[in-house]
Amino acid sequence: MPKRIALALLVLLLLIQLWPVERTNPPVSAPLEADPEVVAVLRAACYDCHSNETVWPWYSRVAPLSWQVAHHVEEGREELNFSEWGSYTAETRREFAEEMLEEIEEGEMPLWDYELAHPEARLDGDQVAVLRAWARGL
Repeated sequence: MPKRIALALLVLLLLIQLWPVERTNPPVSAPLEADPEVVAVLRAACYDCHSNETVWPWYSRVAPLSWQVAHHVEEGREELNFSEWGSYTAETRREFAEEMLEEIEEGEMPLWDYELAHPEARLDGDQVAVLRAWARGL
């Protein structure tokens, strides 16, 4: 019986690979312009989900992980997109920066599963201070 279950799971795993997900990077229309230190922190921790410059890892091609990755990127871009930062009003930028800092400080961002695969996305106190100073200057 366990062999049949294992075979069924293997067949299922192979079949779900036929359900593709969209992994695109639209053009960058109005990129964030900030100090290189700020951009470096945001690129390391935020850009994969919050820009049109996503680096799609190998596991973004393997279902069911691909579904989760694509969903995170889609949601992230809808919420805040650093590739469109220049098109936001000054007030909207301030609000986004405030919200971003709040979520970082509360441990809500980056997402825990993203940090698991990308330890470089874990922000230390100095990196958060860089983002806080940048946000205050907006």
